[in-house]
Amino acid sequence: MSVGATDRSRAIYACHPSRSRGRVFAQADSASRTAFQRDRDRIIHTTAFRRLKEKTQVFVAHEGDHYRTRLTHSLEVAQIARTIARALNADEDLTEALALAHDLGHPPFGHAGERALSACMADFGGFDHNAHTLRIITKSEVRYAEFEGLNLTWESVEGIVKHNGPLVTKAKGEDQLNWGITDYPHWRELELSTFASLEAQIAALSDDIAYNNHDIDDGLRAGLLDLEALAALPLVGETLAAVRKRYPSTPEDILVLEMVRELIGRMVTDVLDETKVRLERLKPDSADAIRLAGRETAAFSNDMLIGLAEVRRHLFANMYRHYKVNRVMAQAERVVTDLFTRFHSDPGLLPTRFRSGAGEAGSVELARRVCDYIAGMTDRYALEEHRRLFTVQAYF
Repeated sequence: MSVGATDRSRAIYACHPSRSRGRVFAQADSASRTAFQRDRDRIIHTTAFRRLKEKTQVFVAHEGDHYRTRLTHSLEVAQIARTIARALNADEDLTEALALAHDLGHPPFGHAGERALSACMADFGGFDHNAHTLRIITKSEVRYAEFEGLNLTWESVEGIVKHNGPLVTKAKGEDQLNWGITDYPHWRELELSTFASLEAQIAALSDDIAYNNHDIDDGLRAGLLDLEALAALPLVGETLAAVRKRYPSTPEDILVLEMVRELIGRMVTDVLDETKVRLERLKPDSADAIRLAGRETAAFSNDMLIGLAEVRRHLFANMYRHYKVNRVMAQAERVVTDLFTRFHSDPGLLPTRFRSGAGEAGSVELARRVCDYIAGMTDRYALEEHRRLFTVQAYF
């Protein structure tokens, strides 16, 4: 047992580092950190984590210094997740590790980049950013002499893969799993037909809380959203009215920040209240009892789900599909598609590390190697590669 493994109170249903199912490659315990603390630290030190600073959340990373990137979003998710985990006596370190890792597999240009890469990979096993996160933590990150990947604990790998729920269901069998999952030799050991731990469920909900609220903030800052139109949504309107009553003479930009802060607090409180009710009903006596519960244990209330659905519809119609965003994202999709097509037809253009053993032009093997290369790019690097390959002046 590593030092610190019992230094905080954890509920009986929490994941306990001293009872971890271990790592694929056995390693001695740390004298100063629990197994989950080590997982968190390994994630933070990855190249993939650093690259998140120049990967799109909604706005392309170079469009402004004040908009969220994948990195700042991940940090905000982790902050919310730790708050919820502490209140529920779950393991904070595992929860933080999962929150920090949840977007590692995103390609450049956010969901636009994912759409383009998914289309390019349609005949080669597809692309899914969650599955690609698994490839990063188990294969792509080469930082250790003894193994590929990060050699995280089973609980961290399971939580990263299943934080959004079971991958194998009655409607979706193992034959429909993304190749990024089935290429991992130990994928069956992750019990893909069950739910993940409470810690993983908390990380997933924290992601929802963070991006909904921070997209409101960024959308208002960019002038794509109208505050009064948002106020017509009950969840937002009630919160804004309360803030205006409390601070009647405050400038609008500060009111928006107060409103977003209040919305986050309301959502966190809702998750805590609903999850405590479900825990009381379930009475889980272990972390596995959470996994086998048959439904999410950490959850929003029905009323909050209705309010969030209205917010998402509004954001989708007025921000994610705003013509200014569409124009940039259309260009982003073209960049990703161009890069994939060029590399897949001419592997000699790939950097040596990706070209070695990549297979012939047009092959499945090469497509997957190209996919790994493009998915790891930042927005800036993808644009630079496109310029080098498609602009004659780039080399003259």
